Amino acid sequence: MQNEPRAAFTAMENATLDDWRIIAAAHGPYQNNLANRVLAHLRLLEGDHGGFPIDRFQHSLQTATRAMRDGRDEDYVVCALLHDIGDTLASANHPDIAAAILKPYVSEDLHWMVENHGIFQGYYFFEHLGLDKNMREAFRGHPSFTMTAEFCERYDQTAFAPAYDTLPLTAFEPLVQRVFSTIRRSIYMNAAPAKT
Repeated sequence: MQNEPRAAFTAMENATLDDWRIIAAAHGPYQNNLANRVLAHLRLLEGDHGGFPIDRFQHSLQTATRAMRDGRDEDYVVCALLHDIGDTLASANHPDIAAAILKPYVSEDLHWMVENHGIFQGYYFFEHLGLDKNMREAFRGHPSFTMTAEFCERYDQTAFAPAYDTLPLTAFEPLVQRVFSTIRRSIYMNAAPAKT
């Protein structure tokens, strides 16, 4: 906005408490709109088939639908919905993008599952690319190994069926809003302007 208050510093080392109060006040509404920005970015996967039987948006919806119908909790379902959101910007490392987006809002085990799902998903196709389908074995013994293997087996690798009765994005929007409404982990979590 053109007339909104702005901090006066040109280098952070010169910022004042009043500058940071202005920034903090502006950050609140921006943070509150995060879920809407995430959902808008997820929609960018629509129409991107990449040779797959369905586009990446439908794959994301189908993965989440399968997890929801299996009784998974909201955090898990949101992770299933967003697990491939990084495909538009990071085709060589898309799990890292999804994991970074979700990290402040979900448990460490769900974050690890999203971050590593690409390697675990490889169990179902890496041999066709000349890669080791058992690459995930390097993580055997990790507390989230079984959960990540199950995510790929039950929800991710099965979610390419054009005729599957997939729920629309509107079914997941309230879940995304709730999950992104509470920051659980962040270096900024306890940040508050100092008192004078």
